[in-house]
Amino acid sequence: MYADVLIIGSGVAALQLAKKLRRDLNVIIITKSAVENGNSYMAQGGIAAALGINDHPSKHYMDTLEAGRFHNDFDAVLALTNEAPSLINSLFEDGCMFDRDSNGFLALGREGAHTENRIVHGGGDATGKTVIDFMLSKKYENIRIIENMHVFDLLINESDGRCIGAKGKDTNGNINRFFSDHVVLATGGCGQLYEFTSNAETVTGDGIALAYRAGAKIVDMEFIQFHPTLLYKDGKALGLVSEAVRGEGGSLVTDEGKPIMEGIHPQGDLAPRHVVSQTIYNLLKEEKSVFLDISPIENFKSRFPTITDICEQNEVNISLGRIPVSPGSHFLMGGIKTDLLGRSSIPGLYAIGEAACTGIHGANRLASNSLLEGLFFGKKLAEWINEQPACEFSKKDPSPESGGMSPSPEYLPSITEIKANMMKHAGIIRTKEGLLKQLAWLESFQIEKWVAAEFDDLSQDEITRACMLIAAWLVTDSALKRTESRGGHFRQDFPFENNHEWLRKSIIQCRKIEKDGKNEQIKAAIAT
Repeated sequence: MYADVLIIGSGVAALQLAKKLRRDLNVIIITKSAVENGNSYMAQGGIAAALGINDHPSKHYMDTLEAGRFHNDFDAVLALTNEAPSLINSLFEDGCMFDRDSNGFLALGREGAHTENRIVHGGGDATGKTVIDFMLSKKYENIRIIENMHVFDLLINESDGRCIGAKGKDTNGNINRFFSDHVVLATGGCGQLYEFTSNAETVTGDGIALAYRAGAKIVDMEFIQFHPTLLYKDGKALGLVSEAVRGEGGSLVTDEGKPIMEGIHPQGDLAPRHVVSQTIYNLLKEEKSVFLDISPIENFKSRFPTITDICEQNEVNISLGRIPVSPGSHFLMGGIKTDLLGRSSIPGLYAIGEAACTGIHGANRLASNSLLEGLFFGKKLAEWINEQPACEFSKKDPSPESGGMSPSPEYLPSITEIKANMMKHAGIIRTKEGLLKQLAWLESFQIEKWVAAEFDDLSQDEITRACMLIAAWLVTDSALKRTESRGGHFRQDFPFENNHEWLRKSIIQCRKIEKDGKNEQIKAAIAT
């Protein structure tokens, strides 16, 4: 099949891109499951935008930098936070049903590490579903969505190194080839690398592994955000409990009712996610239980219907006022390195959404900046593609592919093994010893051969395991090389970042400047 734009993945970034492209462009969206089986559709919390009367994009900008531990691309963050209000208003005016307050205005919630109420939500705690359903209702005739197609390889033109398409397998095992002027990876992150995760089952690091196999630059894979509150029962994580619950007055307590975040961080229960996750993790290691006390929240069932359903399905009685929780992998800050338009290091190949590393999130994503990032970069890439002349190569018959060899699938670990070992050795708290052990284990499966292998003869399960193996190796190798603790990367064998005097002073200085609304001074202070 041929397309002007081929989009691999079907989340908010993919649909925003497709929606904003010119109507005369032929667009194909490929997703390995159904559109509803992705992280965007499952997103509970909301979308951050400085819309409140006392809020300003400069405050959102500063909160994003502080959460990201100043590892962010400052220009990218500034562009994102400045455009956030118009992105939300555009969706709202088009008919997207965000929740309103008693006066008819957009209801604004609060989440961790935000200094203002700026979280727009839909359906209570079903924001992702609200946005995706709205976008699908506005799908244009030039857009075709192909579900249950597992993309397993990118096609690279040997003469100029340009990406010209992709190969995928359908449910019958048939190989399909897609050729396009513009190939966009919007496949999400790699949350399923871990035993405890909030991510959809489809999020196994495929796009990042494919890009790495094709030679694209990958960065910051060590920065994995662990969400503090997943529903936890009988040793299993059973679904996400949104941070918005704590924003509405919920608090984290021990079995005896003792608040766990007192004296840990000035923002208490709404501290940055890595701080809260590490605190809960340490208590669980001591075989103590941690609960989210929801008793102060009025009308919990109507405000959080999705969470209520998850609890009821797993026989957790919310009328008791407590939800048992544990941390689990939630979001990847790293990924395929791109510029501010979504272009990767390979011509013709782009990445947007969680699969991309744009520099927006730094070392730790600020809550509710993920759907926002998808909306922002989907729009930016569409605007750029809309201005490009048509290419010629995609209209020609492709040259024959040279056959290659794959290692035997017996040299692949099981998905269960990958998830358990990543959680143990490259999870919330890491050490050099554990990372070295994990790296040696991953490399024992001939990792370098899988990077160069042909996947044509593999089953979909074997392709998933191979991609997970490669993605796990990228995370582990990166975590071993970063010899500091920062954001979502915590090394127990190196000083905790809050002990860095320079960081503490930077935050104090930038907060002081931020009150005056002087963005250029903030950037200069951080650079200093």
